[in-house]
This record gives sequence, structure tokens and C-alpha cells, in this order.
Amino acid sequence: MDLLLPLLALVGLCAALGALLGWAAKRFKADADPLVEQINAVLPQTQCGQCRFPGCRPYAEAIAKGDADINQCPPGGEAGIRALAALLGREPKPLSAEHGIEKPAQVARIREDECIGCFKCIAACPVDAIIGAPKFLHVVVEDLCTGCELCVAPCPVDCIDLVPATPPTDLRWKRPTVAIAQSRSTV
Repeated sequence: MDLLLPLLALVGLCAALGALLGWAAKRFKADADPLVEQINAVLPQTQCGQCRFPGCRPYAEAIAKGDADINQCPPGGEAGIRALAALLGREPKPLSAEHGIEKPAQVARIREDECIGCFKCIAACPVDAIIGAPKFLHVVVEDLCTGCELCVAPCPVDCIDLVPATPPTDLRWKRPTVAIAQSRSTV
């Protein structure tokens, strides 16, 4: 009985602080920048980091702020650059050689007989397309793989190959066209 009152007071205090935090989250919610959302929708979502940003959304934010140019995304290629240029009302530029070259869509494939289960490829994958457990075989879920190549370098036995991607059944691998970007800019 001696602990009941302090326990009730603590529960009441936690409930009051939780309600205060919930109110503050709604009251001070920051609205997303619609331009960042439009730019991010044009980017290929490979999360590869070739643009020197940790993912597509940070790159989209940098483009919107004017801190990055529109030609730093090799997976988006020339079509992506044209779509970004149309969206932002800029002139298209050639892909920056400093950030890589445009390649056809690819996915990683692990040679199962050589995999030692080191877990390094799983830790490197930005989209969680590799499944497995330490000391067991790892497998790439090709529908999730973006072909970013980040899993290849950490592999100590070099058992990961990049192979051409089969045409997707969804729109994820389809590169944006100028018409798509223009229709998004009017939204």
C-alpha cells in the first residue's frame, strides 16, 4: 500500500508527459517541402551514394537547396537528368564523370557455393535486399536489389556478382521521362 501512491503518481506523470509530447508533435509538425518530394520521386531510389549523399532523399534536399547539381546520379542516367531539368526549369547537363557512369539496370547475385556467411554484405546493403544470418548462406532478394554495388567491396571472398536485371513487373526500375517529370511539376 505504501508503494501504490508513488506508483500512481509516476504513472500519472508519465501519462501527462506523453500527452504533452503528443500535443507538441502535432502542434510543431514541420511540413515537407513539396519540391523535395517531387525531386525525390524522380530519383531512382537506389540509395547507392554515388552522388556523394547517403541516399536519394538527402540528394533531393541538396538539389532543392541549391547545394548539389542535377547531374550527380549515375543510376538515374541522362533520362533522370532531363527529368530533373524539366522539373526545375533548368538546362540538362551531361552526367558528371566524377560521380560515375550510367549502366544498365543490374542486381547482385551471391554464388552460394562460395559464401561463408560473414554478414558484411548484409550490413552494407542500404535497402535490406540481402537476407541471411552470420555463418549461414546469404541470398539476394532480386526484387528489392537496386544494383548499387555497395555489397561487392565488403565481401572477403568475392562471391557477389552483378548481373543484368530482368525487366521488372513494377515501375521501380523504369527511369523517369521528361513527360513524367512535367506532369509532376503541375501537381
